Amino acid sequence: MFLQSFKNHPNIVKLHSIHRAANNRDIYLGFEYMETDLHNVIKRGNILKDIHKRYIMYQLLKAIKYIHSGNVIHRDLKPSNVLLDSLCRCKIADFGLARSLTQGSEGTIGECDPTLTDYVATRWYRAPEILIANRRYTKGIDMWSLGCILAEMSVGKPIFPGTSTVNQVEKIMATIPTPNAEDLALVCVSGVGSSMIKNAAAVQKVPLQTLMGTGVPPDAVNLINVLLVFNPHKRLTAEEALQHEYVSRFHDPEQEIVMQNNVIIPLNDDVRLSVDDYRNKLYEIMTVHQRRVIATKPNVTVKKIFPPEVYSKVGNY
Repeated sequence: MFLQSFKNHPNIVKLHSIHRAANNRDIYLGFEYMETDLHNVIKRGNILKDIHKRYIMYQLLKAIKYIHSGNVIHRDLKPSNVLLDSLCRCKIADFGLARSLTQGSEGTIGECDPTLTDYVATRWYRAPEILIANRRYTKGIDMWSLGCILAEMSVGKPIFPGTSTVNQVEKIMATIPTPNAEDLALVCVSGVGSSMIKNAAAVQKVPLQTLMGTGVPPDAVNLINVLLVFNPHKRLTAEEALQHEYVSRFHDPEQEIVMQNNVIIPLNDDVRLSVDDYRNKLYEIMTVHQRRVIATKPNVTVKKIFPPEVYSKVGNY
């Protein structure tokens, strides 16, 4: 549903078509083709040159600025959700955990939100506030993930590869500065979370520069430093990060577009529905959309993505 709202941005994957299966249980989604993803590129070794990394980061920041301008957070940014082609063009994918903040308060999600009890984001890219179960999320969680992605592009491996939630917190707190009392009070809404952070921070620090090594450009380290900040309100926003020296050669305000309105999806994010309820609502939305297409363009057939032999198996709408 979010993808329909973001279809005009060049760095967000495009959903071309949606098809209802004949079994009345499944839905087929047809996306634009992208050759690979950032996870596979990083895994293959030194494919990316410095200029490629800067260009990828610039595109990611552009996309996140656009998403955040619609008052939406992605919540699952990681290299495997960054699609790439041979021209180094990238697109953010997988909005399955995305969330509208429109019903929240001051850009946060209330603690009553039942959808936030589920697993959110791959552990290695999760912000500290998620790890300690603070459910008042902000757009800062996406900025933390971008910092982790840039660090991984820079050194060729995940920067905080925790083996558990506690170990993840330990790895983070061994690198970033120890938070002050004010930051702790803001982020740690429970005594358990506060104790976890304090215990993890009481170790000998390994500065980010040391962790990154000598081959990473200083401006990359600086950008990572200002993204991997404990207090989410003190992290750079996407708009601020676009003005950072690291991406300055690509910075073009005219290309860094924003949405004119908040994104509001047909389903209420604050209510958890059954699988059948979600399916029926999606079918309803699909039917309405197809009727609108036919009404406005009566001589145009709604595009299908599969060859005839496949349709004989999965059925039509």
